[in-house]
Amino acid sequence: MKVKDVLKAKRDRGVVTVLPGETVEILAHKLRLAQVGALIVSGDGSAMLGIVSERDIARCLAERGAEAHRATVKEIMSTEVMTCAPEDSLTSVARQMTARRFRHMPVVERGRLVGMVSIGDIVKHRLAEVEMEADVLRDIAMAGH
Repeated sequence: MKVKDVLKAKRDRGVVTVLPGETVEILAHKLRLAQVGALIVSGDGSAMLGIVSERDIARCLAERGAEAHRATVKEIMSTEVMTCAPEDSLTSVARQMTARRFRHMPVVERGRLVGMVSIGDIVKHRLAEVEMEADVLRDIAMAGH
């Protein structure tokens, strides 16, 4: 299975982004509304400046306390972002995410941001695949009796 299979199954409504100058408070609202754990930081919606996640908010809160909501996305985002391509295998992407301990990976095709996959997306997709395989094996076993 490939990353593009997960993106198709998600029926992505596009990549949700946040501006670098927006506050952590706005970021938190956007994460909640989009029901995701991370957003791409972009000034124009297609060029990626970084990624920001719930973990970044938690770190900011621990460092700044009650003033955390006033910090900007640019101040807390990660700028070194590992990406994958639609043709990459889910196994290799899951291994990279696990080894480097992050849960979200932007998907880039020909230099353009086309989606985002999470470790949860990959696990959900793999579980559906395993369930389908089990059903096929069950049907084969039942047909033999």
